[in-house]
Order: sequence, then C-alpha cells, then structure tokens
Amino acid sequence: MKKLKLLAGVTLLSGAALTLAACGNSNRSGDESKTASKFSETVPTKTPKNGGTVKVAVETDTPFTGIFNDELATSATDTEVAQYGAESLFATDDNYKFTNKGAATVDIDQKAKTITINIKKGVKWSDGKQVNAKDYEYAYEIIANKASKSQRYTSSLAELEGLKEYHEGKTDKISGIEMPDGENGRKIVLHFKTMKPGMEMSGNGYFWETAAPYHYLKDVKFQDLMSSNKIRKAPLYFGPYKLQKLVRGQSATWVPNEYYYKGKPKIKKIVATVVNPNSVAQSIKSNKFDVTKVINSQWQNVKGTKDVNFIANIPLAYSYLGFKVGKWDAAKGENVMNKNSKMNNKALRQAIAYGMNVNQVAKRYNFGLSFRVPTLIPKQFGDYYDKDIKGYTYNIKKGEELLDKAGYKKKGKYRVQPNGKPLTIYLAAMTGSSTQEPIVQNYIQQWQKMGLNVKLTTGRLIEFNSFYDKVQNDSPNVDMFLGAWSLSSEPSPADLYGKNAPMNYSRFTTPENQKLLDEIDSEKAFDNKYRVDKFHEWQKYMFDQAYVVPVSNNYSITAVNKNITGYSLKPSKSMGNGFPNWYYVSLAK
Repeated sequence: MKKLKLLAGVTLLSGAALTLAACGNSNRSGDESKTASKFSETVPTKTPKNGGTVKVAVETDTPFTGIFNDELATSATDTEVAQYGAESLFATDDNYKFTNKGAATVDIDQKAKTITINIKKGVKWSDGKQVNAKDYEYAYEIIANKASKSQRYTSSLAELEGLKEYHEGKTDKISGIEMPDGENGRKIVLHFKTMKPGMEMSGNGYFWETAAPYHYLKDVKFQDLMSSNKIRKAPLYFGPYKLQKLVRGQSATWVPNEYYYKGKPKIKKIVATVVNPNSVAQSIKSNKFDVTKVINSQWQNVKGTKDVNFIANIPLAYSYLGFKVGKWDAAKGENVMNKNSKMNNKALRQAIAYGMNVNQVAKRYNFGLSFRVPTLIPKQFGDYYDKDIKGYTYNIKKGEELLDKAGYKKKGKYRVQPNGKPLTIYLAAMTGSSTQEPIVQNYIQQWQKMGLNVKLTTGRLIEFNSFYDKVQNDSPNVDMFLGAWSLSSEPSPADLYGKNAPMNYSRFTTPENQKLLDEIDSEKAFDNKYRVDKFHEWQKYMFDQAYVVPVSNNYSITAVNKNITGYSLKPSKSMGNGFPNWYYVSLAK
C-alpha cells in the first residue's frame, strides 16, 4: 500500500493492501500516537558488505500482471515488483519538494510558463545507452497515444501545450516539448498553457516524472506495447537493478545495473516472490523472506518475531466506498452522469455511509493500527486537510431517518425505492487476506439492519484484476464498490475526481465539483491561503454529496531482516516511487 508519487496521480491498490486499508479505525488519537512511537522509518545503520541474495515478499492472492512500464502500469503490485529498477528522474526532500540530487534537474519558470529538465550525463538504461530527451518525450507519447490504452492521460497532463491535440490524433508531434539539443540531447523544455501551484512538488500530475527507452521500444507499435515481451519479460530501467529472470505472475529476480549512475549497487541478487496474504504471518515468523509487509490484522501474531526490525510509516492512501452514478465516455474522454441511476440519491448514499461501523471493525481486527479517515484529503497534507470535517461516524438511526425522509419505505424486510420498485444494491469488493470476507459481510449486515438489500456482485468477493475490470468498464452489476487509492504526494484531487479523469470510477461529475477542482489548481492558487480555502470548500462539498466516502488508512509496517542495512521509507531515500532506493540497501557485515 505504498505511495506511488512517481505515477502522475494515483495507482490502484492490490487486494491484500486493501484488506489493510479496509480494516477500519481505532479513532482515538492516543492510540495512534502510542502506536507511532513504536516505529522508526529506517532500519539501524550497520557496516554494509558487497554480495548476497535478498528475498522480498510480494503479498497478493492473485498473480501480478507484469506490466513493467510506468506509463502503462496501473496495479500497485506491478509497481512493487518493478521497484528495484523503476526510478524517477527527480529526487525530493522528505516533504516531496524537488531537489537536484536525482537523475535529472528541474527548473520552473512561472513567468515564461516553462519547466526545463536536464538529464544528467551518465544516467543510462540497463543496456548502457544514455537516457536522452527523446526518451522523455516518448513517455508522453505512450501516455497520450490512444492506441497504447494507457490510463495515465489526464486533463492535468494536458496543460502541456499540444498534448491534447496529439491525444486526439490531430498531430503526430507534441508541440509543447522542446528539445534544444535534439533528440539525443539531455535538455527538455516543457511549455505549459498555465502554471500550477503544485509544480514544485513531486506527484503534481502536471508533468511526467520518468522516461521510456525509445531506442528499445520504437519498433513496437503503440497498440502492441502493453503485451510486448520488451515490457512484459525484458524491460529496461535506469534504476539500480535490472530484471534478470521472470516467472510470469509469480517471481522476479533482479541483479545490479552495471551502468547505474550512482555506482554499482551492493546486493548481488534480489528475488521478489508472490506470497498469499494468508501465509504472511508464518513467513515472517519463519524468516522466509528478508523484507515482508505486515498485514495489520496479523500484528499480534508476528510482533515478537526475533531477528527482525519492524519499521513503519503512514502512507498517503485511503480505502473508500464509491457509488456508481454514470459511465465513462471514451469518445469524449469524460465521465457522464446518469441522473436516474440507482445510487444518484444523496440521502441513500449518506445513509449507507452512516451504516459503516469502521471503528468497531478496527478494534476487532486491527489492534489500533488503522484509523477512520473523515475526508478525502489526508492529514499528512497539513493545512490542506480540513480538520473540522468529522466524516460519517457509525449511526444506524440517523441513516434510517434519512431513508425514511427520502421515501425509501420498508416493504417487508427491505426498503423499496421512492417510486415503489424493489431496491437491490450490488456491492463489488476485492478478495484479500482471511479477514477481508468477514469485514465485508459485517458491512452488508449493518446495511441490512437499515432495511437495505445489499448483495455482493457475483455473489462473492472478486479477484483483483476482475474487480478493476468491472469497475473501470462500468459493469451494470456494480452499484457501489470498496476501492483504495495510493495517492500522489501533491494533494490536488483533480486526477481522481475530475470530469476528464478516467480513474473517477464513480463517474460523478457536477459543475460545482469541477469548479472547485479548477480553483484548487488555478494560478490564483499560487496564493497558499486561497488554495487552502478551496481545498476546504471541496472537502465539505464531497462530504455533503457522498459520491465517494473515505473509509480508513493504516500504519504500513514492514518486517526487515536484522542483517539488512540502508533500508529507509523516508521520501528523500526513495526512488521517487514510494519504495526505498535499493542502491542504499545492502546486507551487513
């Protein structure tokens, strides 16, 4: 459940990670701070040594897709498997502000409406070729060419001059990307329609933060990229490690990239292997892997494990309940609401939100390691977070009053729609660890207490890939769904909830919502007070409308073998994708 700020906006969370997020809340801040004091973000420093094999667990109950390309990947599991090679062009400090310590530098000129990027000499792909200006441009082409079926194209990225025209097939060149020293040069000047207040922060969504190897992929047609062996089996990265061996969907073996610009990494081999969430506790206790994420519901079972350092952070993430109220119009590239859709009734949505006993779920399953999230902007975003919004606390009585008032009358055991027709609500939820099923069934029982006939889509929990296939394609048998976001490190919500955002899976779009999103990212918002005010307005609006209801977040705990040094969750020590920079990680002497 890592923050993936490298990706422009968001990525999807795996079923296993969703289990962590969906386990609710210990709402008392005392518990939270007590829990936080147990953990550091970094393992103790020891003397590093060269060589050795490090084994890393990839927790999922379904094979990973294996799309090893930042422009095309949408699954957090794929990004997790690729973390050893996939490095951002830009480094940040611990507050996600760009520094010039990475593979490239960033220079923002607000007046000229440009961002100049200089890729450092010696930053090379794992085949030895220098990363160049064309590689950066090519990443944009993959995203914006409809044939590639990338989900990364957004209205935020389209603030770059000419990107929209390229996306629509009106031109074969992106006019806003200038390469002063030619395609083989290392300098890129980006020209924007408007400058945005978040541009100094990584994850802002307005310009892309990585590159794609044009010399390697140029012979593959855009429509064939996603299935190409050059992406699925033998990808090129400029990070510290390169992919040596792949057992499709099951494991990936990484070895040092001899051309890495910071020097040769110390570990001889990293093997990332899929493990079922139900086997994680036993894997930790038996020291089967050197790095394993803890499933919070299993914390009591593993916390006493010897020869392990437990480190943790609170990721920029949350789980949420989304209500389907429309469809994605691919031709127009926008979300289109259906005012007559079953879930397009505010009272119904609010009542369902009041029916979720998130705190009780956390207490039973999560040992104070989770907490209810009241609003769609996490607390880590400081002033942008509206602390006055209390969220939907468990209140069946209030939910019933809302339903009664809105005309959802009881007819026998269940309520009917205001027009008198029967009401059955289909909920889609992902598979995960052993606690996922009882948690979801618990929520269904709470809703049934209110007289709402809620049933699982397909009658059972849905495997990760099938779940997102249904949600992305607006399957008619999904009325609401339990999803989860791993967020960008720049707080703008436009790429998740905007009219032109493919990942706005609820498909809600209103003039008021779009106006607030536009104001958050307007040039006026360079005035931070104005931006804070607009963030608060947007959160109040979203809380009231309840098209998407935040559920919870949790401490993300990792069990790291005591023999490992240099492993840190701090942003300044990451590769710009929320994972540690593995160049600094090694076995200890």
